[in-house]
Amino acid sequence: MGDIRYDVAIVGAGPAGLSAAIVLAKAGVKVIVIERGRFPGSKNVMGGVFYTDCMKGVVDDFPGKAPVERHIVEQRMWLIDDESYVGFTHKNAKFDNQPYNCHTVFRAQFDKWLAQQATGAGALIINQTVVTEPIMEGDKVVGIRTDRPEGDIMADCVIAADGVNSFIAKSLGFRSNLKKNAVALGVKEIIGLDEKVINDRFNVSGSQGVTIEMTGSLFEGAEAMAFLYTNKKSVSLGVGMIIEDMIEHNINPNELMESLKAHPAISPLIEGGETKEYLAHMIPEGGYNEMPRLFGDGVMIAGDAAMMVNAVHREGSNLAITSGKLAAQTYLEAAEKGDFSADTLSVYADKLQESFVMKDLKKYKELPKLLQKNRHLLDKYPKLINDAAFELLKVDGISKQAKQRSIWKNMKQQIGFTRMLKDLYKIWRTVG
Repeated sequence: MGDIRYDVAIVGAGPAGLSAAIVLAKAGVKVIVIERGRFPGSKNVMGGVFYTDCMKGVVDDFPGKAPVERHIVEQRMWLIDDESYVGFTHKNAKFDNQPYNCHTVFRAQFDKWLAQQATGAGALIINQTVVTEPIMEGDKVVGIRTDRPEGDIMADCVIAADGVNSFIAKSLGFRSNLKKNAVALGVKEIIGLDEKVINDRFNVSGSQGVTIEMTGSLFEGAEAMAFLYTNKKSVSLGVGMIIEDMIEHNINPNELMESLKAHPAISPLIEGGETKEYLAHMIPEGGYNEMPRLFGDGVMIAGDAAMMVNAVHREGSNLAITSGKLAAQTYLEAAEKGDFSADTLSVYADKLQESFVMKDLKKYKELPKLLQKNRHLLDKYPKLINDAAFELLKVDGISKQAKQRSIWKNMKQQIGFTRMLKDLYKIWRTVG
């Protein structure tokens, strides 16, 4: 590849890196993207829901010919225990209006398509190449070194979009090693089903789709979130759990998936399906408080590498694309000045602060700590709520007033009145 120069070198061909590459290439910037996978998307995994608004200014006619599966018209949220669930459902005809709010996607297909948009705009993508270190002049990043012979790439600016285990962010000292309570392991199965079966089971038609998010005592008090998303001819079923909890509870992710698949609320939805694919991936869950430094002399950090995941609203890829877009815009402004110092690139952090990305991450910044210190919120409450719903809906000759007294007595015994008030206050303070 030789010792060559580009205006911008991007590490990682995921949504953050590719969105930055598209914006830069469209502006006439000489940009190169280095990807260690066989092709963009070959090693990338997400639950599968992609919000479309972030594509404004990147690919304006999205979805166009993009490889999307179904557009989501109904979203369900379940508090789940061993044999039941209590849920909330929102289905809205407005979600059936174009432009659609969100789609289910497969990352291997979606990232490959997004890479085609980048190369079509003029970016160069080099696959199966590992970045071994940033090239430094004092404290300034001036390029990247790769594992190819004579593979140094010099650049005015480097955008690190190299995922949750960001080598660039770590080697620059922007962050320490990942904490076990700030990262989750997500496992996912693609289960093939006939399109008509999916439509009948989920009460949808055409390209309409449904999402189900689940948490609760099924996961033994561990900090976990499961999901089921509909695709055209398959469903994506998966669960993500904080690694510290997996170790503490000695939980095998494969056993966790089997328990989920056998649950009486899930098994009828996947009955007769065939597992087509099994995937696993690390997910940054630390949120705002675990974010690394976002910029330095000649460098910016974007996407998962910057811990930009909003687990509460299952948002990650849209945050990544927005951050890549803002990093590209920051470079363009810096290029006008001919100054790529940390002072100039700090505008990137300002842009993020003004966007929904940081505002939302800030809103939920104390939630990880709340859940880690109050595991009964994920264990006892879901079970109590499910038990209470069962008792109230069961007709057995006992008066509703007597049932209410029994439910209230059980809740006070299991939790305590004072503790319940404190829990409500903590939740309100954290996410209100």
